[in-house]
Amino acid sequence: MFGRKIGDRIAVSEGEWSRFVDREITPRFPDGLTVFNAAGQWRDKSSNKIIREPSKIVQIVLPGVDGEFNRLNEIAEAYKSRFKQQSVGVIVRPACVSF
Repeated sequence: MFGRKIGDRIAVSEGEWSRFVDREITPRFPDGLTVFNAAGQWRDKSSNKIIREPSKIVQIVLPGVDGEFNRLNEIAEAYKSRFKQQSVGVIVRPACVSF
């Protein structure tokens, strides 16, 4: 889950997001992914206020091989660093899928 605001403005434009996907996510997971637009919210610990922001959710189906979690963490760290984000949400859960 990738929030797109810094302060009171949208800091990650659609173009910047597309470049991030092309440069950071796709090379690590070239077999495919899905991106959803979302409306996120979180509580700012310093002000105790609820912050709402447009977000992106990336869904990747993983086969369960070594290195997957490292690649996910690399993506999260790259996003936080590049766009000055406090956090990136990552959810990993088993699933039964078929293609």
